[in-house]
Amino acid sequence: MPRNPSTGVYSKPAGTTPSVGQVIDPVPWNALTTDLGNEITNSLPRDGSAPMVAPLKAASGTVSAPGVGFASNPQTGMYLKGGGLLGFTQNGVDVSFDQTMIYAAKSGDYTALASDNNAIHRFTAAAIVTLTAAATLGANWHYTVIADGADVTIDPNAAETIDGAATLLVPNGYSAFIICSGSAFFSNKLLTKILTKADSSAVGSFVDGLTLSNNTGSPTTHVDFAAGSARAGSSFVSSPSSLTKRINGTWAAGTGNGSLDAGSVAASATYFAYALRKASDLSFDVVFSTSATIGGVTTTLLTGYTIVKCIGVVLTDASSLIRAFVMSPKDEYSFVGPIREVTNAAINTTSALLAITVPNGVKVKANLRFMFSSGATTNSALFHDPAQGTLVAGGNDAGGNVGTIQVASGFAVGSDEIWTNTSMQIRRVSGASGTMWVWTDGFIFPCGRNA
Repeated sequence: MPRNPSTGVYSKPAGTTPSVGQVIDPVPWNALTTDLGNEITNSLPRDGSAPMVAPLKAASGTVSAPGVGFASNPQTGMYLKGGGLLGFTQNGVDVSFDQTMIYAAKSGDYTALASDNNAIHRFTAAAIVTLTAAATLGANWHYTVIADGADVTIDPNAAETIDGAATLLVPNGYSAFIICSGSAFFSNKLLTKILTKADSSAVGSFVDGLTLSNNTGSPTTHVDFAAGSARAGSSFVSSPSSLTKRINGTWAAGTGNGSLDAGSVAASATYFAYALRKASDLSFDVVFSTSATIGGVTTTLLTGYTIVKCIGVVLTDASSLIRAFVMSPKDEYSFVGPIREVTNAAINTTSALLAITVPNGVKVKANLRFMFSSGATTNSALFHDPAQGTLVAGGNDAGGNVGTIQVASGFAVGSDEIWTNTSMQIRRVSGASGTMWVWTDGFIFPCGRNA
């Protein structure tokens, strides 16, 4: 064929270029006319009356001069991008189209590649998603991570960042949309907005759940915290599952780890439990401190965490072990076995302070029981809040809360809920000399639980 199949250039057959006066040889001329007819037949009609019977091969073109354009607007059409990719241009400006969405489930660590552009990966277990270098992925590369079983950490390549941070944690039950700028990564910030919504608009102070209990396996050294949430002002933290902290060790993040802000566990001490919120992902943890105020908590080990609110308290015994307790609704603690504070101790008309086993450094309402004996048959004893001042026991004075003795040297019993001072003390006095027994069944340490 005279048309080159590679270039499409047509060349006349030999012997078809006559000179003046030359007798035309019919053989080459007949071949020429036949060939011209064939080539006209193989050409694409401008009126579209016939279709192509083989692939149409267009010039590669550029974004400003596409290989396939239009007579009225030659800068709009299709061209061949680098890497064999098809490009579309409108008025000389590239038009991008997303590739097909790709879904896959993952159960472990994964490295996101350029081929994962527009992919959605659902992670069913804890995982680290490592991002390929931003320059390799290129601008506009985008990717969605769903945490559906455990937390997922997104870790950009080397020193590259995501939202300006080294990593982004996607908590279980949440998702994150990631986009590449060609040099860094960014999320759509929806995850951050959802997790911080409670902080942005609401204020108040409460504890919901997060109840304390002795750990079943290690009751004298470990404390369990139930799921729940806490707020103080505009600072909020929640925990979807239980957490266990060990009191005989310094604080480390995570369940089962140490919990003291400083030092080692002491005998006959009070340890206040404070809810923590991790700044990077808003997750929950707990630190124990002997300080009754947030300002007194040692924060050396708590880098990256905010102390939200005090959520409870535990007491240790003379052996530095956690006293067994039961926590009931509305911040009420009951000792597993009452603590006998005094036995057959002297009591008289001189008012005095009495130390009992309750948290130190705060006022609590102690749940107390008493027994009183006296040789005076009309005698009674009064136990009360030190804030009431120095009272006098007796029917014509401040009264009593342990019944009148009916038989000389007999016994009277009573019980009461009494506020202490911040030094774990109440006051006691009697109308006449006698002896007393006091038991502490528990106390109420108000942290803001309504149930």
